Amino acid sequence: MRASGALFGLAYGDALGAPTEFMTVAEIEQRYGAGGPGEIEGDPALVTDDTQMTLAVARALVGGTAGIVEALRDHFVRWWESPDNNRAPGMTCLQACEKLAAGLPWREATGASSKGCGANMRVVPVGLVPDLSDDDRAGIAQLQSALTHGHPTALAACELTAFAAHWLRGGMDPGDLTAALRERCAQQRTEYREEWLADLWVRPGVSEPDEFIARGWDECAAALDVLAAAGDDRDADPCLATGAGWVAEEALVTALHCFLLFRDEPVAALSRAATTSGDSDSIACLTGAFAGAAHGLDAWPPEWAERIEHGDELPRSAGGGTDDHRLFWIGRSKTC
Repeated sequence: MRASGALFGLAYGDALGAPTEFMTVAEIEQRYGAGGPGEIEGDPALVTDDTQMTLAVARALVGGTAGIVEALRDHFVRWWESPDNNRAPGMTCLQACEKLAAGLPWREATGASSKGCGANMRVVPVGLVPDLSDDDRAGIAQLQSALTHGHPTALAACELTAFAAHWLRGGMDPGDLTAALRERCAQQRTEYREEWLADLWVRPGVSEPDEFIARGWDECAAALDVLAAAGDDRDADPCLATGAGWVAEEALVTALHCFLLFRDEPVAALSRAATTSGDSDSIACLTGAFAGAAHGLDAWPPEWAERIEHGDELPRSAGGGTDDHRLFWIGRSKTC
């Protein structure tokens, strides 16, 4: 039920945050009232590229790790070609997927200098797969980023986002999460995953792969330190404390900030995330994923499941939907 809760929460946050993106907090509260939006709109309630690409990652994972590069390429290109790809998608994703569709090797297609949040807003399914080793989970999380966002901070932030969802689904106390993520930054700082990333690290001015990846972990560690000092003012715009979320490390920590401010109030956490001055749909979708992983499907109003776009594909353990284990299973063989 927690994997289901995470993916439904991600889609709900996306639907709540999409209408408020590019609005100021004052404009949001003028439209929705104090506290911002608290109800998904429409039937169906539409999502953005955040949920669309999350589902692309989930579909790629169903076949196991064998051939994961080609599976990710295939589903990313299908997303790029879809007529529904009209929800203000990020230019980095569009440009990289166009190159993937043209047959370029992914290391040539990727936005090598981009650390936009377009990779870690879609990585949550990697965190929900059971029976993966930590090394494989980390490798796949970074790999799915590397196809479009090749900056080391994008890679590290994707790994942290996946592990946050994984640990919360496994029952970690939310109060322990920031410290656990900070510890992982320290542990992984010089761990370059060549078996997954090949020679992605080769750049002008970079002499060694551990130097390349350390830059990403250092930026994520600094962002987590900002989160640890952010305080607990529920009424202030979270973006003022932890960043607007347009880049990977800020999307992670601002979503965590919203979740931790309302750790026992999942819907309120989504409303807070949608009532921000930054990348509100991406912040809210990650907030929803964290809250759903912690609290399960029962965290969300039952009627939302009937109206959310793609609700028939998002995994459900209850009500006759696809159960968590069947959708989120991945084989143990690894080849990339």
